[in-house]
Amino acid sequence: MGVLEGRVAIVTGAGQGLGREHALLFAAEGALVVVNDVGRSTSDSGSSLAQSVVDEITASGGQAVANTDSVSDWAGAQRLIETAVKDFGDLHVVVNNAGILRDRMLVNMTEEEFDSVINVNLKGTFAVSHFAAQYWREQSKLGLDADRAIINTSSGAGMQPGIGQTNYAAAKAGIAAMTQVASKELRRIGVRVNGIAPFARTQTTQATPGLVERLAEAESRNGFDPYHPGNVSPLVTYLASSQCHMTGHMFRVVGDFIGVYEGWHLVDSFENGQRWEVTGVAQALAGVPSEPVTDAPKMPS
Repeated sequence: MGVLEGRVAIVTGAGQGLGREHALLFAAEGALVVVNDVGRSTSDSGSSLAQSVVDEITASGGQAVANTDSVSDWAGAQRLIETAVKDFGDLHVVVNNAGILRDRMLVNMTEEEFDSVINVNLKGTFAVSHFAAQYWREQSKLGLDADRAIINTSSGAGMQPGIGQTNYAAAKAGIAAMTQVASKELRRIGVRVNGIAPFARTQTTQATPGLVERLAEAESRNGFDPYHPGNVSPLVTYLASSQCHMTGHMFRVVGDFIGVYEGWHLVDSFENGQRWEVTGVAQALAGVPSEPVTDAPKMPS
């Protein structure tokens, strides 16, 4: 038996990349999977990416259904939860993976570029989690408690932001904060909430300037491809399983590397015993570096 035997799982953005790998491994480990993706194939057939993954799963003897609702659509997010319950009778796991990029420098970014990234990444994570939590709360009221889990997808861009991604970094940092809050709120009804900040070779990362060469160079390092998206899925599968008892954690995952994040914390402090004068503030902060010191966790190069 697989570690997800009989568990009903939703994976958003599962038509390709990380989500596809999660869905395939979930099914191989015994889960009944709702494969969500709005995308369609670029081939002449224009077939649903979600249905293509479902076909892969069923061809291997697994169970899955497709859903093409947008996670950023409030009613669509509700229908997604209803799909799991209607087709498989319950819901145990939600993997919020759907996301888009619209990279642009702050001074050039349009309103649409900002709003679309926030809507899919941040609002989409919230909307799906909201309706899943409502369902789980009702189940808990009926005494039908079970191990439930949400796994949210943040990014290194949200944890150690760089330039050119104001919208994406804000959304992904928001997802990390949302994970912390949800883990505290939903613990009482038996729901664990954790998050990952993955890096892998996907359609999204391959569209990011400066990463194409790095990804290509690492394609076969000693027979192990450190940027294959499938490297991320075992951690997600563990977090989705009833073997996991952790909640409220954020993990960095790249290749064979798994790191555990800690949140914002004070690195220095100053007290005055009374209301500060501006000159006193200036003197107190004189030793603070002009820019924050970034102490990022060690990762594969």
